[in-house]
Amino acid sequence: MSRNIFGCEQVQPLHIIGGGLAGCEAAWQAARAGIPVILHEMRPHKGTEAHETGRLAEMVCSNSFRSDDHQTSAVGLLHEEMRRAGSLVMQAADANKVPAGSALAVDREGFSHSIEAALAALPNVTIERNEVAGLPPAEWRHVIIATGPLTSAPLAQAISELTGAESLAFFDAIAPIVYADSIDLSQAWYQSRYDKPGPGGTGKDYINCPLDVGQYTAFIDALITGEKTQFKEWERDTPYFEGCLPIEVMAERGPQTLRYGPMKPVGLTNPHRPEKPHAVVQLRQDNALGTLYNIVGFQTKLKHAEQTRIFRSIPGLQNARFARLGGIHRNTFINSPRLLDNRLRLKTMPRLRFAGQITGVEGYVESAAMGLLAGLFAAAEIQGRDMPPPPANTAMGALLQHLTGGAAADSFQPMNVNFGLFPPIDAPVTTDGKRVRGKAKAPARKGSFCSRALQDQQEWLALLPIISAAP
Repeated sequence: MSRNIFGCEQVQPLHIIGGGLAGCEAAWQAARAGIPVILHEMRPHKGTEAHETGRLAEMVCSNSFRSDDHQTSAVGLLHEEMRRAGSLVMQAADANKVPAGSALAVDREGFSHSIEAALAALPNVTIERNEVAGLPPAEWRHVIIATGPLTSAPLAQAISELTGAESLAFFDAIAPIVYADSIDLSQAWYQSRYDKPGPGGTGKDYINCPLDVGQYTAFIDALITGEKTQFKEWERDTPYFEGCLPIEVMAERGPQTLRYGPMKPVGLTNPHRPEKPHAVVQLRQDNALGTLYNIVGFQTKLKHAEQTRIFRSIPGLQNARFARLGGIHRNTFINSPRLLDNRLRLKTMPRLRFAGQITGVEGYVESAAMGLLAGLFAAAEIQGRDMPPPPANTAMGALLQHLTGGAAADSFQPMNVNFGLFPPIDAPVTTDGKRVRGKAKAPARKGSFCSRALQDQQEWLALLPIISAAP
């Protein structure tokens, strides 16, 4: 804290660079703790290769937050932990959800509008539309850098020079979006895998397009031979993230790869034909009106004309009209295990914190979770308190520990939340004390991870008085 000209204590502002999901979540958490926040977002003053608007919290790739099951899914558990911590991102997601089977998917525009409106309504949040072109000024004593996968070149260069190492990078690809009324439902049909309903869903939350053996083979050949975007010289050695491979890269790994990936036919029954499909393309609702559907897992670096030609060869999509074609963009992240402490501070310059995808987490929810923690850590520090990290048994704690020391720095790569990051747990047992075996073992073990995490989180939240503060 400092003092103003009248000798009164004056709270130092928190500067947050980046208005994506992580930056907005950090701003919300700090502001509701009473900290003045200045949120810097360069769009629309300066755009990126992937964003289409100047809105805060714009969702670029998918509209899905993945599984919402907090009893057997690691990402669903992360959803629940964030809800219990008063997450703005989860509030907006729940308020703008669209049917998506067992997943939580959102209307993009409604989601972004909810985030922006909530932050704009807070009297201690200032949103500045400007680019921070380089390291933040020295007089900014508390800073969170949450610039995401598309950090502007001047800031990225400054971070690289400060840390003494090149930021790692990979390409993140975007799936196409189709107008629902252009899909031929005499060939396609509505169904979730195994008819499983999800948040706001009915069990018929996806549109499915079947392919027989010949159609699938021709489709794979077209993907492999189709004309692709050519990378610039400096981009050619950049690795892909394994969890978001372009569909044509998957096809190049073997003719059956896609049948065991996004085009797997399991859990689906074609009502138009008796024989089981050889492969299935799924489309997931992308907006609340149900007028837009994105092609699940079809992130691509095919040129736009090739996308239109090849994707219209899929039964049911012969007359598809595309609201957005696929694309690809460069994604940068720092070597967090080497550079950050367990409060997400840069070891060599602790006034700087990092949050979101630039830290090496992958996924919307994981990025927002790191923003949540960075906002809480920064608020506590400004108020002269030390806030403990979340327990390692929780999803947030497991991710944080992975980023700040659990992962090997020499081989660090982006990571989604998963139970492999959690400390081991005792084998699940039945009520009579016998070990759970067979097919019941895996869900029981996941359930044990989840129940332990929520119990530990409850004890951690009790230590944080700012969680219950009114926004």
